[in-house]
Amino acid sequence: MAWDTEGTRRRLKEAAVAEFAEHGPDGTTMARIAERAGINKERLYKYFGDKQQLFATVLTDELAKLAAGVALHPVGLDDIGEFAARTFDYHADHPELSRLLQWEGMQAGFIADEASRTKHYRAKAEAIARAQRAGILDDDIDPAYFVFMLIALAAWWHSLPQLAHMLTGADPADPAERTRRRAFVAQAAQRLAAPRPRSE
Repeated sequence: MAWDTEGTRRRLKEAAVAEFAEHGPDGTTMARIAERAGINKERLYKYFGDKQQLFATVLTDELAKLAAGVALHPVGLDDIGEFAARTFDYHADHPELSRLLQWEGMQAGFIADEASRTKHYRAKAEAIARAQRAGILDDDIDPAYFVFMLIALAAWWHSLPQLAHMLTGADPADPAERTRRRAFVAQAAQRLAAPRPRSE
């Protein structure tokens, strides 16, 4: 019987996402990932190398899914609001991504797939810059800082849910609260991006 290589890799990566999100790279083991997937540990090493390589693969794949689901083009005020709202939705539906990114940030000197990700984020910043030069968006904000702020505005609700609860008193699992937060994120992004009136 032929071995289902793709199915095995998928199960291993799904187990790795769950383990790394819960425990971080230092807090989990390859053995526990393999056990969670129900697959031999040696196969895990064969497909993905060591634990650091596996973490990099998992995070890169999860970010590729985000990039495919949340684009930023063209760039107008409505697009900025929709980008922020869809980013909010993605993080709400995939809470493990925020945790993986936080674990990455705590590993000094380690950035998964840094060159490709840098190119991707700088392309977003350049899209903002083009819209600023065209007078569509406020040109008084650094484009790179603005992209970072948009992502933070959308994702931080899910990165620090306890803080959101303390401030709002609301249950993030309540569909009405999620709708309110999504609307706020879109509106705030649009207001921040809107060109300021010029004084004569």
